[in-house]
Amino acid sequence: MEKEDILNQIALCVECGKISFDSPYPPTMKGENGVDELTKEALEMGILPGDILTKGFVAGMEKVGVKFRDNQIFVPQVLMSAKAMNTAMQHLKVYFNNGTIVRKGKFIMGTVEGDLHDIGKNLVCMMIEGNGYEIIDLGVDVGPEKYIDAIRKNPGAYVGMSALLTTTMKSMENINAAIKSEFPDVITFIGGAPVSTGFAKEIVADYYTDEPQALVEILNHLSAN
Repeated sequence: MEKEDILNQIALCVECGKISFDSPYPPTMKGENGVDELTKEALEMGILPGDILTKGFVAGMEKVGVKFRDNQIFVPQVLMSAKAMNTAMQHLKVYFNNGTIVRKGKFIMGTVEGDLHDIGKNLVCMMIEGNGYEIIDLGVDVGPEKYIDAIRKNPGAYVGMSALLTTTMKSMENINAAIKSEFPDVITFIGGAPVSTGFAKEIVADYYTDEPQALVEILNHLSAN
């Protein structure tokens, strides 16, 4: 298989959620190698790990993000794509650790204090990581101190806050205020069912997005400048 062909096949496997030869999903790719085998094969062929990441994993996840945005696929399919990517990503870990592959940037993400919902947060994390960023996932019920500590440890990182409950919007406001007070140059993002562009302006958060692909596109624009 040629270099371009195997990278395209890796991207297709990520897009379709084809993990390995033995995985039954999707049925249309039964009996074919998955992203796990193809990634190992690509490395054995001498394809650069960075190319596997950008032209394979990232290319596939970009298509997933667009399809999800356009309601062509739904959460279960996104989760399968993320599982496929994360399985194959294990083969690239050594290249991240030794500096061969450089991430586009870091993104700190959490569900704000008082809120235990994590599906939206997890989807955002998957999409951002799949597009070449390092994720620092703080989990749920995250207060200002945990955010501040993470920013100190990861200078230059972007910061995301998620909320599903109207009652936790005040927590989001308090966290953003604490971040901006200590790190005025840090770029913050908010998202979740009860929040809006107007609320972002009100609490002086930098960006509001209502779905992961929009966030990825903003990050890519910021990282390119």
